[in-house]
Amino acid sequence: MKNKTMKAMVLTGHGDINKIEYKDVAIPKPKKGEVLVEVHATAKNNTDRKARIGVYGVNDKNKDEITSFDMSGNNTFTFPRIQGADIVGTIVEVGLGVSTSRIGKKGLIDFNIYLDPEKNDNLNLTPDYIGHGCNGGFAEYVVVPDENFYNMSNLDISDAQLASLGMCSYQTGLRMLNASRVKEGDLVLVSGASGGVGTALIQMCRILGAIPYALSSKEKEAQLLKIGAEKVIDRADINSLKQRVLEATNGKAIDAVMDMVGGDYTNVFLDCMITDMKNKDDYPRLSIAGASGDNITQIMWSKIYLYQIEIHGVSHGTRNEVKQLMKWIREGKLKPMLHATFKLSNLYKCEEYFANRSNNYLGKVVVVPDSKWDEYGKKFALKDSL
Repeated sequence: MKNKTMKAMVLTGHGDINKIEYKDVAIPKPKKGEVLVEVHATAKNNTDRKARIGVYGVNDKNKDEITSFDMSGNNTFTFPRIQGADIVGTIVEVGLGVSTSRIGKKGLIDFNIYLDPEKNDNLNLTPDYIGHGCNGGFAEYVVVPDENFYNMSNLDISDAQLASLGMCSYQTGLRMLNASRVKEGDLVLVSGASGGVGTALIQMCRILGAIPYALSSKEKEAQLLKIGAEKVIDRADINSLKQRVLEATNGKAIDAVMDMVGGDYTNVFLDCMITDMKNKDDYPRLSIAGASGDNITQIMWSKIYLYQIEIHGVSHGTRNEVKQLMKWIREGKLKPMLHATFKLSNLYKCEEYFANRSNNYLGKVVVVPDSKWDEYGKKFALKDSL
């Protein structure tokens, strides 16, 4: 490779978008078992923003000390760091032990950093990921483990659309469904339904034969119905939410809740599952993968144990779940949810747009390197983002 440097958006510390710098950095070299990927598109995720501003915290005693996932005492989110987890690109160089036949292949990257990739494909005990514990895709090149690169060369969708199917949302969603044993016929309440994980959950519920009820704003009802929601329930007015959920289900209790909201809503979600239990054939199940409403929820433990409610915390999935998702993508069972593209050099504007909740959009925002803009990004750009 002739070039020695690349353009990248480098995060220099916790804080606002002024902590991100667009600069030249060295192109990384792939080590044993790794590949160098020329980045075509990288989807934006909420975890990028949260990690940047440090909302996860260290522990209950140091709530004002900001970090990322340092609750276990092993913080890998150090600076400088290039974020960006859901990456699509082409292999241009391989490390020792990787076949040169991989060069030129276009693929979608599994964002997980596995503790021991040879130990257990069905166990992932770390929340660490590409763009957090190592550099990610907000750059022109990225190095990843070869086993994390899934060949999608023959897929008939654009690279930006493929990035919108990234594993950060879809794998989290599938792990939520699998943890709660969601099956055909189950009534599933999806909170945060218009977000990346929410729209993924709605699609995957339909693949599994479950019936998804979407909690969102009324402005997004038509779009959510189009992608598979059975009904859309307005998230406004928490006091009447249980009644409105049961009206939507014709009085039937929800079997499983996919919770990305937390706060006071979680208690209501539990109540939606413990009504009319005599007609159920499984325990109430709650999968939690977010706290966009509030990180603190007050729940009576007696409600949990008397009704035998199962609670599953979910951050990342397993390698086998990634393989299942890649299969569904290749089969066309999962549809791209691309909203818009932004240039890498315009990541500041992308971050502001993403964080602005008044932008009533569905789907993913995708970042494309400036050098690849005409080929992969321009077609899907917003008029005012050029």
